[in-house]
Amino acid sequence: MSVVTAEPTVVQEERAARDVYRDALVDMAAADARYVCLDSDTGLFSGTAWGAAAPRYLNLGIAEQNLMGVAAGLARSGRIPFVNTMATFAATRALEAVKLDIALNDLPVRIVATHGGLSAGHLGSTHHALEDLAVMRMLPNMTVLVPADAAATEQLLRASARLPGPVYLRLGRGATPALPPGAEPLRIGTAQTLRRGADVTLIATGPHPVLTALDAAGELAAAGIEAAVLNMHTIKPLDRQAIVTAAARTRGIVTVEEHWAAGGLGSAVSEVVAELGVACPVRRVAVADRFAAGSGGQRHLLARNGIDGATVIEHVRRLLLA
Repeated sequence: MSVVTAEPTVVQEERAARDVYRDALVDMAAADARYVCLDSDTGLFSGTAWGAAAPRYLNLGIAEQNLMGVAAGLARSGRIPFVNTMATFAATRALEAVKLDIALNDLPVRIVATHGGLSAGHLGSTHHALEDLAVMRMLPNMTVLVPADAAATEQLLRASARLPGPVYLRLGRGATPALPPGAEPLRIGTAQTLRRGADVTLIATGPHPVLTALDAAGELAAAGIEAAVLNMHTIKPLDRQAIVTAAARTRGIVTVEEHWAAGGLGSAVSEVVAELGVACPVRRVAVADRFAAGSGGQRHLLARNGIDGATVIEHVRRLLLA
């Protein structure tokens, strides 16, 4: 797969990634007649002024599998469709169409999945998307991206638009804090180093997990433990070299993600470490093998399921004492 550099942009105020995506896509569609937006009646684009690109916004209703089939047909006809739906529906309800119509044919469809992870926690288990990264990274030809804040959303959206094959872009629902300024530019396929450390490496993906890893690293530093922090915004193609380096230079790896432990970032990192055959322990901070039952705010559900700084720190301490 191609590796594309995302041009750095001005750090934005705290905003919802899906709002940033909407505004950026409207701008992109005005500049390129190939871009088409296919919506599933999400309401995200209600009242949006598309201008001359208005005929290229199509609301196909709550019919996600049909949405993917239409996107595939448009892509075969020279268009570049951006499919807008919720993450759990993209990864499960519409999976057969994504697999056979889009991935099998290596078509340039951009699946922009909002409400990723537990960000739709108020709607209950039916809308929790804790399997999507596992599902999408299994599909050949698919690029899987998880921006960690609003600025990264626009950077990765614009960079991924230039990729030749299908893309899955996972976004949340509400506004999230911006990452600290001064980080290195984003490059699809390359982990972003947010903090350096020689004792342990924290590898995180997504807004809340990355911020959790940074906060945990700060607390660990106060206790004399140096933790490197990597923002693994690209789940596929995975930055294997960054993992190899972490396994060689630090005493262990702790992954942090808003996903079930099986199949997501932690599994992907563990696969690389196992293939290396090195003695580097990997601990996973993720939702356990159970449904995140109940309804509630995203932060509440994250804490309830152990996606927090205290859990990260406990894993690090156990790892270093092993």
